[in-house]
Parts: sequence; structure tokens; C-alpha cells
Amino acid sequence: MLRLGALVKTAVLQLPARGPFRRSVPPGPSYGLWSAVRTVSGSSAGGGGWYSSLSDSAPVHLCEHFLVSVQQVSGLPWWLSILAATVSVRTVITLPLAAYQMVIISKVEALQVEVADLAKRLRYEVSVRAREKGWTEKQSRFQFKKNLRRLVSQLYIRDNCHPFKASLLVWVQLPLWISLSLALRNLSLDPSELQAELAAGGALWFSDLTVPDSTWILPVCLGLANLLIVEVFSLQRVRVSGVQRLVLNGIRGFSLLMIPIAATVPSSMALYWFSSSLVGFSHNLLLRSPRIQKLLQLPTPRSSTPYRDLGSAFVSKYFRRS
Repeated sequence: MLRLGALVKTAVLQLPARGPFRRSVPPGPSYGLWSAVRTVSGSSAGGGGWYSSLSDSAPVHLCEHFLVSVQQVSGLPWWLSILAATVSVRTVITLPLAAYQMVIISKVEALQVEVADLAKRLRYEVSVRAREKGWTEKQSRFQFKKNLRRLVSQLYIRDNCHPFKASLLVWVQLPLWISLSLALRNLSLDPSELQAELAAGGALWFSDLTVPDSTWILPVCLGLANLLIVEVFSLQRVRVSGVQRLVLNGIRGFSLLMIPIAATVPSSMALYWFSSSLVGFSHNLLLRSPRIQKLLQLPTPRSSTPYRDLGSAFVSKYFRRS
């Protein structure tokens, strides 16, 4: 409390009186497949425009190499290889970032009580200074907001939890998702040895991974999985503001829009999108575990029965009797 008061007084004392990527082919027996990847990259650059440049960019080529390497090393059929690549990428890269995001959000939540007390003290100090300097209500409000932002920023620096760090997951996950999607598109559509392998590397109703799923099973499963993720996320919010409700409805609409989109792309891409959503959902549930949250040393208390609470909230929201 002494430190909090000192921060406020320091802020008040500062109040003014007035208001080209090249791929090298590795030696060894896999030369034929790596040569096929090079052919794919060269053919995808034939057109013009931003889409062709993006599909022939360095990150997409690296993802092509990664997918081919996973299939070669594992020896699995292509559909299982895509699943293995999805699980490995999301577990090694995005899961740690999701855990880091949870830590940052928890720290920000823990600061809310201190921020509320700080705002109360600052409002009083500004009102005193406003009477001394003859500030108008508009000037007082401006000084209050400006100094509150500075004080809150100092708290974020002190606890190393600026909210922008919580967005790191999006800035990594989205480009990775796009790069892997375009890599699968290149491998599936451009004539090569790999395209023939992908054409015979499917299973069940999606036996050909280079053509869209005519049954729409994968696209519909993708849409349902994304909607499930959105609804589970919405259950975490006890009070939803108007802006948050608008964003949630927008994401729901986008999840439904992904169904016809997934029905027009190669099955390899739809399979990757569906498996990525499932892995992300499982990671979301994993991070709710009390053991994981204890390991992360979250500063704010969490429920000891998260899965039971989630089930109860789901039933209460969608199956409660009128």
C-alpha cells in the first residue's frame, strides 16, 4: 500500500498546471522426393499476384520440407503423416505459447484489485489538484486518464505482464497455419511424384487427398469442431460485454463459413484444418487441469474441478429447462 500511494503521489506531482529463397537438395535416397518439392515450388510461382508470391514464399517452402520429412522419417501414409505433423507443430510451438498466454492473462487479472485501488487514490489526488489549479471537468478527466495509463503501464512493467504479450500466440499460430495450408495446397495440386503419393495416401471416404471431400464430412466436422471451441471459450466468460458478444458471433459466423471453403480445397488441407482444431481444443482442456495450472504458478486462484464446472455450465446454458 505504501508503494501504491507513492506511485500515485509521484504521478500527481508530474501533473501539469495546464491542461528470394533458395532450396538445397540434400544427398541420399530421398533425392527424388526433395526434387519433387522443388518442382512444386517452381510451378506455383508461374502466376502473378500476391497469392502466388505467398504460396512460393520461404515459410511455405519450409513447411513443404517439414511435411515431406515427417512422411519420410515416419513411413506413415500421408493422412497419418499430416496428423502427426499437426500434433507435433501444435505441441512443440503453440502449446507453450498458449501456456505463456494463460500466465500473462492471469497476472493481468491479479492486478485488477490493485488497479482499482490506484484509480480511487488517483481520482482523489486529481480532484485536489484540480481545485488548486482551477481545472475544468474535462481537463481533470484528461489528467486522470493520462496518469492512470502511465501508472498501469508501470505495474505491467513491474510484473512483466503487458497484455500485448498475450497476443503472441496469434502472431505465431496464424502465419504457421497459413504456411502449412499453402504447403499442402502446393503438394496436392502441382503435378509431381508427391502429388501421386498424396492421391493414394488417404483413408476411408477421403482416399484421394488431392481432391475436395465430396461427402462434406471433413468440412462439416471442421465447422462443428470450431463451433465447439467457440462455445467452450464463451463459457469461460461470466459477463460478456456487447463488443465481446459481437466478436463471438463473428467467430461463429466464420466457423460456419469455413464449411463451404473446406469443401472446395484438397482433402489434405481440410484434414489438416480439422486435426488442428481438435488438437487446439485438447490443449485448451489440458491447460485447464489443476496440475498444469499449479505447474504454471498462476497468481489468480482457479477451480479445482474445471471439467465438472465446464460440463455444468454447458448443460445450464444449452439444456436448461424453461
